[in-house]
Formats: sequence, structure tokens, C-alpha cells
Amino acid sequence: MKSRLFGLLFGASLILNQDEIKAQSDKNPQKEIILNSKENNFDLLKDYLEKKGFKIDSLLKDPRFEIYESISERFKKAPEIKINNLEQYKERIGYFKKKDKIQEFIGNNLEKLLEAEKNYKIEKEVIASILGIESDFGKAAGKYNPFNVYISLYSENYKKEFSKTQLEELLRFCKRNNLDIFELKSSYAGAISYAQFIPSSLNRWFIGKEVYSMENNILSVANYLSYFKKRTGSLEKAVYSYNPSKLYVQAVLDLAKDAKKLEKFEKIKGNQEDKK
Repeated sequence: MKSRLFGLLFGASLILNQDEIKAQSDKNPQKEIILNSKENNFDLLKDYLEKKGFKIDSLLKDPRFEIYESISERFKKAPEIKINNLEQYKERIGYFKKKDKIQEFIGNNLEKLLEAEKNYKIEKEVIASILGIESDFGKAAGKYNPFNVYISLYSENYKKEFSKTQLEELLRFCKRNNLDIFELKSSYAGAISYAQFIPSSLNRWFIGKEVYSMENNILSVANYLSYFKKRTGSLEKAVYSYNPSKLYVQAVLDLAKDAKKLEKFEKIKGNQEDKK
């Protein structure tokens, strides 16, 4: 439902205080090269965001801001691009480990999954499958920061318009929910939390204010799939909207089917034990 462009921008030691870290980062010539590059047009980015009501100068000076080196290369190595065989794809995403975990996840979150199923007409197994594949059922929320991701992509002139739009969406989401933008974790693509929503999806389909609440993520996945199921006319197309890969769609639906089989097996097993 996550490498740095010229190395760490802020190589301050742990014994330095925040003011010293900030002072060193502001003097870092590599940072100045990146942010003042005519090719990257950071002034245009800042002007665009300022017209939208967001000033990012303080964020660019924050010691937690960094540029991820060659982050665009991560997109080219994504399994959806490099692999065209379903079994290899499943192996790459840890499908069979997720298959072993999905029943426990459903059991631990049954009440909220049933609520989502009832309100959004999306089967609980499909919701669980998405969360399993995207974040290993909440165990992997990402190791990047989304603000740093989109600035890094912009600095590489890769997905530049997308990055600009997502920066605006991210700033809007954080402002509305009073969030510290640097406290958020994401994938290398800037996808946030257990459902792995990009900022524009957070603003449109995320339910609740607590980004790292599994209950909110369950409802949000259901809300997203419900919207696109109605819009496209099928669950398969809704899942494809989540991640435009046929391999991804098949893996999600197969995992949901496996979860149903396991549930049926456990139910039969339980009935047999009750009769003994």
C-alpha cells in the first residue's frame, strides 16, 4: 500500500546541539548547489507553493531535511517494472509469508474490517490483502520522509510535475491536521503509512486524523477501493487504480482468495472439533 543525491546534507555529530546542526547545514555547499541550481528552478517551486499558501524556506533549512541520492533509480527497480512473471513477483513481495500472516491480521482487526466491509462494500479479505502487500500488515511504514522524497525527485528533474503537485498536497494535509511534516515516514515514492497513500490520496480518501492508526488505514483502503469500484465498475479495476500493475492486482486478489480458503478451513476444523 523506501539513498541520498550528494550524500547526507547534514553531517553533524550527535554531540552538536540543534543550533550548531542548523548552522552547519546552512553552510553546506552541496545543499546550496542543489537548492540554487538554475536547472532545478527551486525558486519556481517556492513561488508556486507560496501562491498556494505555503512557504517552504524554513523546511529547507530544517536539519531534518535531506536529499536522497539518485532516488529516481528506485522507481526503475520496482518489481512491477522489472518482473513480468506472477510467481517471481509473488516471491519478490514476500507473498507466501503474507499468506501465513493474513488470517491472524484479520482476526486481530475483525471488528474494524467488518465495519469497513459493511459501510464500503469491500470484502475484508481484499482490504487485508492490500495492507499486507503494501506494508506487511503495518510492520513496514517506510524509512523515507515524504517531503524529502518529493524535493529529491524535483531536484533530479524526475517526475517533476508530479512531485510539485504532491508537495502541495502534502503541505495541505499536514497543515489541516497540524502535523510535523518531518515526523512522517514514507516509501521511496512518497507513499505514507500502512495503506501507502500518496498525499493527494490522503487528502481525498483517508479517513480520520491519525495517520498511523491501523483502524483509520483499514477504513481508508475500503473508502478508496469503494470509490474506484463505483467509478470503474469492477473491483479489479479499483485495485489497478491503487497500483497500475496487473501483477499487483492478481497478487492482491489471490491473497484475498487464499485468506477465504484459510477461513473456510478453520471454520470446518472448528465445527469438527465441536462435534468431538
